[in-house]
Amino acid sequence: MIRFLSAFIRTRWLATTLKTRADVERWQASRLKRLLRKTLPTFRFYQSYDTDRLEALPIIDKTQLMSDFATFNSAGISTADGWEIFEGRMPQKRGYSLGASTGTSGNRGLYVVSDAERQEWLGVMLAKTLPRFPLEGARIALVLPLNSALYRTAARMAGLGLRFFDLNTGLHTILPQIVDYAPDTIIAPPKVLRALAEDLSPLRPRRLFSGAEVLDPLDRIVIESHFGVDVREIYMATEGLLGVACAHGTLHLCEDVMHFAFEAVTGSELVSPVITDFTRTTQAMCRYRMNDLLRLSPHPCRCGSPYVAVAEIAGRCDDLFVLGGKTVTPDILRNAVVDADRSITDFRLQQTGPADIELILSADIGLEIAGKAITSLERRLSGLGIAAAIQLRQEPLSTSARKLRRVERIWVP
Repeated sequence: MIRFLSAFIRTRWLATTLKTRADVERWQASRLKRLLRKTLPTFRFYQSYDTDRLEALPIIDKTQLMSDFATFNSAGISTADGWEIFEGRMPQKRGYSLGASTGTSGNRGLYVVSDAERQEWLGVMLAKTLPRFPLEGARIALVLPLNSALYRTAARMAGLGLRFFDLNTGLHTILPQIVDYAPDTIIAPPKVLRALAEDLSPLRPRRLFSGAEVLDPLDRIVIESHFGVDVREIYMATEGLLGVACAHGTLHLCEDVMHFAFEAVTGSELVSPVITDFTRTTQAMCRYRMNDLLRLSPHPCRCGSPYVAVAEIAGRCDDLFVLGGKTVTPDILRNAVVDADRSITDFRLQQTGPADIELILSADIGLEIAGKAITSLERRLSGLGIAAAIQLRQEPLSTSARKLRRVERIWVP
């Protein structure tokens, strides 16, 4: 509990103490210095590198991390043993918890944390989402496709009522269960929050948090209109807690626990983050390239936070369409569809071949409106000097436990 309280108090203290970008950079410099000199040399992967300067270290990605997992963690867990532990064929190593990502892109990743680091994570999370805790408790419904020791730790915290709802059991099963539980706080993928809204749920939560998927403006409008509560995003992945939206709805990166660098995405205003977590000592997460596409906000947030503000999580690098030798970002494609007609409130767009796109619309969308969407896509692509064959398919747009990706590249170049 010392680790939990320390993380909670530190997070709240930094939220009031770090007032400028210079303050943030000084704080990060001190944390990174400790990481480089004391923590990284304990991992086998970095013992052959000069760890005096962060910029001198290699940028790694999930493929490299998973190819030799044991060299990146101090628990000595190999990739093969990690999967054995995760799948229950080997016991968890005492003092550690091992989990895995949901594998949205078909490339699952492992992570390992110590018991103390779980308490650290919980302290940071609660400080950013429930800053009045423990003076003000919460009754939380957590809806995700995968439970983990991190969430079970939160469920045992005094003052918190937390119940996990397994998305794999199906929306038709969990929606009435959530209503019966009557939470005042819901943390769920936007598709679940939208399903509750469209089901005319009688719930009246005080707090709504969207996580695990991109929060599309299409979903935000429906959710907030029904519940009368602003949806706040939680940007979290296997790699850790990356961002939490403030009370004004702006997503701020967690620069009190991570250093962020950004790689530009050619031909767009989007960037991909390269993260360095300076709080983790069990698994190295240093200069790790994320697969996400972010649009950073050019304006400071009204809340006054000096942490970098994100205007939009636009999707994943996996979902950049590759057409005629050019890349097209998901936001351009999405806007072409929804701008065609206001009655389009849901869709799926998939690249299925080198110059082949399939547009999937609800069965109740008329052919005239569907034609407008296709024309809008063709014009947008033509303006980029791209020709593609767009096929229309109409069917019920179902919701499953799989992460919702409205714009998805299925074809692999």
